[in-house]
Amino acid sequence: MEQMLGAFQSDLSSISSEIRTLQEQSGAMNIRLRNRQAVRGKLGELVDGLVVPSALVTAILEAPVTEPRFLEQLQELDAKAAAVREQEARGTAACADVRGVLDRLRVKAVTKIREFILQKIYSFRKPMTNYQIPQTALLKYRFFYQFLLGNERATAKEIRDEYVETLSKIYLSYYRSYLGRLMKVQYEEVAEKDDLMGVEDTAKKGFFSKPSLRSRNTIFTLGTRGSVISPTELEAPILVPHTAQRGEQRYPFEALFRSQHYALLDNSCREYLFICEFFIVSGPAALDLFHAVMHRTLTMTLKHLESYLTDCYDAIAVFLCIHIVLRFRNIAAKRDVPALDRYWEQVLALLWPRFELILEMNVQSVRSTDPQRLGGLDTRPHYITRRYAEFSSALVSINQTIPSERTMHLLGQLQVEVENFVLRVAAEFSSRKEQLVFLINNYDMMLGVLMERAADDSKEVESFQQLLNARTQEFIEELLSPPFGGLVAFVKEAEALIERGQAERLRGEEARVTQLIRGFGSSWKSSVESLSQDVMRSFTNFRNGTSIIQGALTQLIQLYHRFHRVLSQPQLRALPARAELINIHHLMVELKKHKPNF
Repeated sequence: MEQMLGAFQSDLSSISSEIRTLQEQSGAMNIRLRNRQAVRGKLGELVDGLVVPSALVTAILEAPVTEPRFLEQLQELDAKAAAVREQEARGTAACADVRGVLDRLRVKAVTKIREFILQKIYSFRKPMTNYQIPQTALLKYRFFYQFLLGNERATAKEIRDEYVETLSKIYLSYYRSYLGRLMKVQYEEVAEKDDLMGVEDTAKKGFFSKPSLRSRNTIFTLGTRGSVISPTELEAPILVPHTAQRGEQRYPFEALFRSQHYALLDNSCREYLFICEFFIVSGPAALDLFHAVMHRTLTMTLKHLESYLTDCYDAIAVFLCIHIVLRFRNIAAKRDVPALDRYWEQVLALLWPRFELILEMNVQSVRSTDPQRLGGLDTRPHYITRRYAEFSSALVSINQTIPSERTMHLLGQLQVEVENFVLRVAAEFSSRKEQLVFLINNYDMMLGVLMERAADDSKEVESFQQLLNARTQEFIEELLSPPFGGLVAFVKEAEALIERGQAERLRGEEARVTQLIRGFGSSWKSSVESLSQDVMRSFTNFRNGTSIIQGALTQLIQLYHRFHRVLSQPQLRALPARAELINIHHLMVELKKHKPNF
């Protein structure tokens, strides 16, 4: 039994050592399997990346470039070429086996793509072609250019240069002919250098000079011209010159400017976005490519504008053009297209100095106007102040939309000159009353025109309101002076004495006071009647005349009320003539009958 158990023990120990050996062998086999699988995966990837399938070869060699499968296999070829380049960098020997095949396929693909894109670009050149249709179609094949950029930079550059050259010529010829035809539908009558604010309507011109504009005043009037910067008209379809010519329609310069620049804005936005998408550029590179395409067109447009402005004297047209540019610049910013930023600055650099020069010429013409050369004067509003009112209200109403301190400063200069001019003309009248009538009529007219278009709190409106109020007050005093001057003088003297505590001196004035009471009682009705008629004859604006009469009657009631107060002093209370005083309420009721109703 002992021997048998010993044998079992030795057998068991040999089995456990065999199990250990088997375990070790199993572990080693497991590691080898994992290693082989890893190698197989890596090798599989490598082989898949390097093997060129027959479908790829067939598609690249035989399929037309417009077919979807060509595009799919081109992307596959691009990926294979990138994989081979990567493996070559790592020193993989197998790359040499496929390099030749891939190179031949790449050359074939580049040739086909080059031919296709150039053909598309050449199709833009055909006369009467809408180049935007084939241009938009090119976007479907933008991977073609990406492929060229990665595999054949020389061909990519050739295509880009050809595109720039072709589009540059197309835009230039399109805009040159459009601009030429557009200028043919401009109004024949435009402002000339003699059409300034301070020029007399009666000014004689040379024998051979052209007849003046229908009315010089139209140059200073906005009318419906301001609608060109309204949101609906600003982005309205562009003008078609031959349709306008057929309908014998004519337009002011700012309408032509809007149409031309709206076309430029739209085409430039499209062009910039196309360049960014197709040529895979952004930032400064995109701007450089855009300027390469549009440079000649933009330069031509600037030169045309510059030559037009040298002979332009229509300040409203130039100011509207400035506001059109400001709005188009905002539209371009909203569309996130910075391509025209530099161009807008260049246009404004031409428009602002011209606008300032024309305004300065108008300021100078008003400054140098001699009232004595203006012929027969009357107290009605002067045509120069009417021109100023129309012109100033036009610029203020346009400026309110996008305020500019520069404009307000220039208008301030013009306003000072016009105010001085009005005072110079007023000085030509002999009587102070006529001078005041002339000043009030002019201030009132300017205020009326300005308030139609400008905001009530604008500087011009406030300034003329103050001038009008001051002159109206002075005129009312001048108006009341002849019939009621004695009464005014006595009331002022008596109030001064009472204030100084010298009321006793009023006792010596009884005879004068009696005369004043009786004089007023007998003549006030006829005086008020003639005063009303005089005012209504003197002022062109009935509403203004009415307010002056009301002001005069109010002042008269206040004056009589003060007279009553003076007579209630102890020194004059016992005066017999006090019984003849008119009751203040009775006077108010009577004066209300004289209040004109307009």
